[in-house]
Amino acid sequence: MNIRSLPRRLWMSLAMVLASAVVVAILLAFLAMAKGFEATMSGAGSDAVALMMREGSQAELNSVISRDQVNLVEEAPGIARDAEGPLVSPELYVIVDGIKKSTGSKANIPLRGLDKRGMAMRGNMQLLEGRMFTPGTNEMIVGSGILREFDGFQLGNEIRFGKNVWTVVGVFSTGGNVFESELWADAKMIQSHYNRGSSYQTIRAQLENPGDLEPLTAYFDTESQLNLELKTEADYFAEQGKQLQYMAIFGRVISFIMALGALAGALNTMYTSVADRAKEIATLRTLGFSNFSAFCGTIAEALVLAIAGGLLGSLAAFVFFDGMNASTLGGSFTQVVFSFEMSPDLFVQGAVLALLIGFVSGFFPAWRAARMPVIVAFRNAA
Repeated sequence: MNIRSLPRRLWMSLAMVLASAVVVAILLAFLAMAKGFEATMSGAGSDAVALMMREGSQAELNSVISRDQVNLVEEAPGIARDAEGPLVSPELYVIVDGIKKSTGSKANIPLRGLDKRGMAMRGNMQLLEGRMFTPGTNEMIVGSGILREFDGFQLGNEIRFGKNVWTVVGVFSTGGNVFESELWADAKMIQSHYNRGSSYQTIRAQLENPGDLEPLTAYFDTESQLNLELKTEADYFAEQGKQLQYMAIFGRVISFIMALGALAGALNTMYTSVADRAKEIATLRTLGFSNFSAFCGTIAEALVLAIAGGLLGSLAAFVFFDGMNASTLGGSFTQVVFSFEMSPDLFVQGAVLALLIGFVSGFFPAWRAARMPVIVAFRNAA
């Protein structure tokens, strides 16, 4: 009876459905943003690679490492080696300007200086177009994320950064992680153009045993010149990815505030539903149906409307946000390109929120329906 009588209250019922849908969609949008950013950051790290920066540096941009320190690291135990020597990649990290497609405004982009060893440590790196840059030239390759969010970096374009002109000779992918938000060029050319001498900012080293930093830590303790902070690349990017967790918290707070508004409208809808069905409730009570039956019928109606709203909100969030590209500031004040990621656990959270709205909005009207005296119900219906 509750469900079949919904057409009599069509507009008010739709208002409850839409209110629940908006709350669920907003919650899922914020959570998908935070999850996509975290996945982009954490996907870049590897337990098999050690990352070294100057002590006290919170990001690559703040670090400075000398050539002498690089030489000492190359002699360290625990680092993998091949026929050419230790698998160590000293790298530079500078900021250049790019024009965002969405706003036409300038934004910071990282230009990374590295060599073939550094690229080899990004195990999922692959060229999508063009070729690798030639060492000793003003050539660069660009991450696919840069192409999605910024103008002017297409294959073959010449780009001016200050007094220097660079040519884009390739486009690369690293499986959707943060490295796709970077430009890569020869480290020695960047040292020359940006007056860095023989200094670097980070050192990456392939570990003999993934995750095992003990040999390196012990070696650093005996070398006074190595005032470097040491951690696995996976740990570093996991820490960087946590910086956007506030978006998930903010989304939950906003959703909670909006849920209160949706509850107010839903309570009004359900109280109206009980008043509209006063005669039917009284008739069922007279026929022998219990107070509990009246209670359950009203709760069921509220849950059905809330679930419909939750499904609509989840569908809207999936259609409009799943896979949507965006960019935000990363730990080095440069843009990180990422995609919103709608995962099953987010839909579960949306469903829980919708059910909570439905249960709370239906409980008090259902309690009123269950306690309504039969004679009062008939009098009100008349």
